[in-house]
Amino acid sequence: MNNRGKLAELKSAIFLRDNGYELLDTNYISRFGEIDIIAKDKKYIIFVEVKMRESDSYVKPREYVDEFKQQKMAATANFYLSAHPTRLQPRFDVIEVICHNYEIKSIKHLENAFQLV
Repeated sequence: MNNRGKLAELKSAIFLRDNGYELLDTNYISRFGEIDIIAKDKKYIIFVEVKMRESDSYVKPREYVDEFKQQKMAATANFYLSAHPTRLQPRFDVIEVICHNYEIKSIKHLENAFQLV
């Protein structure tokens, strides 16, 4: 991962913490894939994918979290939950980070960005 990606994840973690979430893990890796941030609130355990793009990109960052990535996140989340049981409801979120010339311009938290059937 490049430095911009690391910065986007760090800023996203700070954003979540500042908005009342408790951070549980970052860059959680299993044999199934990686989850950028794992956090929780009173009701949910949240598995977060952080996506960053330049402000002039034609595609929104969330569009890069395709079905394949969603399946990998779900498998990784299940692996995490098998080692860290909880009564909290799992939720999958995406944080979009928009930058311009290497400077972060906005962070948008998309709660419940996708559900698996």
